Amino acid sequence: MQERKQIANINNSTNNSTNSSTDAVEQIIQQWQAQGFADEQLTAMQTIGRIKRLEVLLMRQLTITYKAHQLTQWEFDVLATLRRAGEPFILSPTALFASMMVTSGTMTNRLQHLQEKALIQRIENPEDKRSLLVQLTDKGVAVIDKVVVAHIELENQLLSAMSQEELTILNTLLKKVEANLPKSE
Repeated sequence: MQERKQIANINNSTNNSTNSSTDAVEQIIQQWQAQGFADEQLTAMQTIGRIKRLEVLLMRQLTITYKAHQLTQWEFDVLATLRRAGEPFILSPTALFASMMVTSGTMTNRLQHLQEKALIQRIENPEDKRSLLVQLTDKGVAVIDKVVVAHIELENQLLSAMSQEELTILNTLLKKVEANLPKSE
């Protein structure tokens, strides 16, 4: 019962804060309804359609931030992954490409590119002389620290129409959806 009240409150605040025009996802749903599909059949389609649309719209905004700092999305991802590892900001290439879900060949090319920009360096692995580790350079740390602040500020701005309670509910629901999806290896 409490969850229904929270959702009703969210619906009321959404209806009050948006204009009455139909958005692209609603138009698609209306078109399917006109073809004879019932509302209950289209609820999941509407939800997934909205998630996909949000991903595109949010990434457009985030990309603007990355470009303002002369980075691409994948460059940001690599630098942020190294930065999150904590000092001394070192990971193996295998750990990097596993966390980013790209092939080792793709990761090699990306690391070469970042090394040319002096944002990372490859250092000898003290535990295995046959392999190298990837480390943020001082320049790489300075760049990612600056971009992460802008990234977080933008994310907060983009979701500023939602209360902390609404964000918590949304995160809980999205986590539930993610947990129900088939795991890819």
